[in-house]
Amino acid sequence: MVDFQNFKQSISDVSNQVTTALLQTETYAQLAMVLLIFIVALVVSNRLRKYFPMMAKVPEGAPLSPLRKLTSKMGNLLFPLIAILGLSFAVAISTNLLGQYWLVQAALTVALLLVFNAIIRDHVKNEFIAFVFRWIGLPLLFLHLVDLLEPIIRVMEGMQLAVGNIKVSLYGVLRVAFFGTLLFWFGRISNSTAKEIIKRQSKLDFRAKEVTSKLFEVAIFFIIFLLLLQVMGINLTALAVFGGALGVGIGFGLQAIASNFISGIIILLDRSISVDDYIELEDGRTGIVREMKLRSTTLETFDGKDVMVPNEKFVTGSFINWTHKDKKQRYRVDFSVAYDSDIRKLVEIIKATVASHEQVISGDDVPIEERPDCEIDSFGDSGVNMFVEFWMIGIDDGKNRVGGDLLLMIFEAMRENGFTIPFPQREVRVLK
Repeated sequence: MVDFQNFKQSISDVSNQVTTALLQTETYAQLAMVLLIFIVALVVSNRLRKYFPMMAKVPEGAPLSPLRKLTSKMGNLLFPLIAILGLSFAVAISTNLLGQYWLVQAALTVALLLVFNAIIRDHVKNEFIAFVFRWIGLPLLFLHLVDLLEPIIRVMEGMQLAVGNIKVSLYGVLRVAFFGTLLFWFGRISNSTAKEIIKRQSKLDFRAKEVTSKLFEVAIFFIIFLLLLQVMGINLTALAVFGGALGVGIGFGLQAIASNFISGIIILLDRSISVDDYIELEDGRTGIVREMKLRSTTLETFDGKDVMVPNEKFVTGSFINWTHKDKKQRYRVDFSVAYDSDIRKLVEIIKATVASHEQVISGDDVPIEERPDCEIDSFGDSGVNMFVEFWMIGIDDGKNRVGGDLLLMIFEAMRENGFTIPFPQREVRVLK
């Protein structure tokens, strides 16, 4: 009750001071000083952005580097920052010459609020987080600057709920909610910015970039977790008491998560899998690696599905990486021809036909073992079973349906040159 009366008294005192100040000449001198400072700050900030192109405004959606975007957003803060600098000097000047500085102090408060609002506008992309900062953070900053926050805090601290030996106050709950939101937002911004910077480092290969970014992500959120515990008033030394229990919990309840996490690090370090590799799993599922996370790896199939494979599968099980070291692959197409055919002539025709396909590797400069090769496979019931082997870049599936094209080309070439594709025939004798 006493805190509430003190709060009301503080409000009344501020109101009386404002009314008295409006009747004084010094107030209008301060107003002229504030207007002059804002005009000078606007002119100087525009000049600086003109002379330093890195701070100039950039069009929306322009493909620029993260550093260039950051410097442009820093340029948006020039006006309020210069105004804050000028108003800080004006507070001291107004105090010595006029004997009061409340209006200059109010303008300084407005400038600080403008800086905070500019940071929210340029750096906070999440709508909910921006709403929290704008409608909770800004009022809290304003109350702090006008020395009204401490009386409000004392009132909220008096509103407590006791549960046994634990006391929870309204101020404690709101403090954890606000600073928790601020910390996690800062963590996401730091994480995304760091990832962009790491990915643009041309001296690092893909795996080094992935390992660095993932470890940085883990470190950022671990630090945020520790800071949040401090905000909640939890002594970090107390964590050692149940550290053993937590280790047991990880060993049993979180065993799969820990295993996949460690497996993700191993995969990135041993270079067994990379993005755009074509993978075939033990169960026959195939796909192209599109994304590698610390918990799972995403395989995209040719029919548009994403298969989420736990990283542990790539460490404890076997798989086929078709395109890891060499994108070239050898494939085989089977066909048959009648027994009365000129096989030697057909072999040369099929080789030339297959070599004419644009995706088949062929030519005099290609090693002979990689050129299209046609051979007899076996003697069948109805004809000679033959096959042609060829090399190509990539996988014979999805967009690269080379095998189907070659079957059609072989069929047309055999028909044009008078070769017959046999079909099952049976001779039936009727005995009387």
